[in-house]
Amino acid sequence: MKPFQAVTSALRKCFPPRSAAPERHMQVLNLTRGTLLATKLELAGTGGTRRKGLLGREALAQGEGLWIVPCEAVHTFFMRFALDLVYLDRRKRVRKVRSAVGPWRLSGCLSAHSVLELPAGTISATRTERGDTLDISPAPSNGDTRQSSSGH
Repeated sequence: MKPFQAVTSALRKCFPPRSAAPERHMQVLNLTRGTLLATKLELAGTGGTRRKGLLGREALAQGEGLWIVPCEAVHTFFMRFALDLVYLDRRKRVRKVRSAVGPWRLSGCLSAHSVLELPAGTISATRTERGDTLDISPAPSNGDTRQSSSGH
């Protein structure tokens, strides 16, 4: 094998091509309250996806959300809708919540490791509070998701 071919072969093993398979969503369950915060959570775990966030979207539907990792602060500059923010530590314990944060605002939590951006009203509907523990896991692929027990 020629040196160039050996290098490209090694690189392909280290950096496999991106899969064409659809991205799998996650779900967020509040273990403390037994409520479901999101069933279509997307991960923003790269520099580009963290910078873009929800910019350009018209709204978030109920059950949708974005998990920004790592993240201690967000802005809503140029946003078109209000968000609920849930700041989490590394163990996915809620460190801070902010409801209905409108456009052109800043919010932060220096003890946070990540933040959930959710539709406005999610925190109230799920009774999520500081100190609660959340579970973030792959959403069921068969469309059979657990319903929120928010009492609505």
